[in-house]
Amino acid sequence: MATTTTARIFNFSAGPAVLPLEVLEQAQRDLVSYPGIGMSILEISHRSKTFDEIIQGCEADMRTLANIPPNYKVLFLQGGASLQFSMVPMNLLPAGGSADYIITGAWSQKAAKEARRVGAVKVAASTEGEKFTRVPRQNELTLDPNAAFVHMTSNNTIFGTEWHDLPDVGGVPLVSDMSSDIFSGPVDVSKFGLIYAGAQKNLAPAGVTIVIIRDDLLQRSAPSLHTMLNYAVHAENQSLYNTPPVFTIYVMRLVMAWLLKHGGLRAIDAVNTRKAEKLYAEIDRSGFYRGHAQKDSRSRMNVTFRLPSEDLEKTFAKEATGAGLDGLKGHRSVGGMRASIYNAFPEAGVDALVEFMREFERKNG
Repeated sequence: MATTTTARIFNFSAGPAVLPLEVLEQAQRDLVSYPGIGMSILEISHRSKTFDEIIQGCEADMRTLANIPPNYKVLFLQGGASLQFSMVPMNLLPAGGSADYIITGAWSQKAAKEARRVGAVKVAASTEGEKFTRVPRQNELTLDPNAAFVHMTSNNTIFGTEWHDLPDVGGVPLVSDMSSDIFSGPVDVSKFGLIYAGAQKNLAPAGVTIVIIRDDLLQRSAPSLHTMLNYAVHAENQSLYNTPPVFTIYVMRLVMAWLLKHGGLRAIDAVNTRKAEKLYAEIDRSGFYRGHAQKDSRSRMNVTFRLPSEDLEKTFAKEATGAGLDGLKGHRSVGGMRASIYNAFPEAGVDALVEFMREFERKNG
């Protein structure tokens, strides 16, 4: 079928982020009348057989992709990862207990702040003193063997760092905010007690949050907890206690099918690694550009870098946008540039950015 959209630019936004073109086209075809039901996907009931097939199919594909063990529940929630900053400790941190938090950037700082409203938080490690240019090493972690859980953020969108090896936390449940690198490569779900992720970077449009939680941890959700904040309630009601974000889950199912069609998580891992290596090679080539993250902590999803001056950075961002390379301005806390190259970001866009960087250096270096 012919492409139904034209003149698409390269979207380097950190989120909401680029979606696969074939997914957008499928959603466009189903928007007015979903096959077999005579109404828009935006209009169908969350209690309908059609939506049952969508949400169950989405979960089934997700389980296939990540080999999610049967003793884990998959929940489709709302409120973004930011609500999970509160829900995790509200459900998993018992009265009188404490939790360990590994601080690697702004989002883990916010997660720890919300957890402190619930109970005691111990900072197991922090790289704030190094401007979050890396993630901590194993020998830098101070872990409490009696902690209720250990919280980490697997990829740090603002600073461009990523964990490439999981921390060893012993028998304590490991909780990970994977919002910005979930399903960017293989993941051993069995090593986690709970994984959560906002959808708007690698999974779907904004509006749904995935929580993958081990069955035994559901027993920590106290009956006295507010209903909509209780993992056990959502698990018992199969994420249908209230109206879920129907359209977003529908698009997520299309994205899961797209990942399976293109070889699964090992295949997308190879693509993501190749894209990132191209961009980092250009950053390292001459010294005109310099990366923010230390090399052993570099993110494959969010590539952060600086230029020789802030004036050049402003010019770079402006000219890049004019060249169809949008969303490259870095977060205000870091400055410089940030190229977010999630799963659906086309490799041609990375090639175009590398070419633009070389030409910009030629003119301004």
